[in-house]
Amino acid sequence: MPKMLKEVIKNLLSPPATVNYPFVKPTPVPGTRGALNWDMSRCDQCQDCERVCPSVAIKVYPEEKKIEYQPFKCLFCYLCIENCMQQAISGSDIVAEPAYTKIVKVFKTET
Repeated sequence: MPKMLKEVIKNLLSPPATVNYPFVKPTPVPGTRGALNWDMSRCDQCQDCERVCPSVAIKVYPEEKKIEYQPFKCLFCYLCIENCMQQAISGSDIVAEPAYTKIVKVFKTET
């Protein structure tokens, strides 16, 4: 019992171990894999990203010159970034916020 009392007092006097999330945003851990973005000026619609995506989160429409990306399906393995010969895909350390609906991001070539 005295051992436990010592731990209780120590925990009461120490700062909290968690962050107050909605009000204080934590800094991302280095190496965090987050949102994908396409630079459509560099993309040549080769469909390599679509072929290597294990979760089928990327759909390329070469005729319409657009790419549909579904972040809720994405595993953030970054295989698409590694296999893009034109380096049109980039990743960031910004993790998507929780959402109630599944969204589809559409990237189109400016004409």
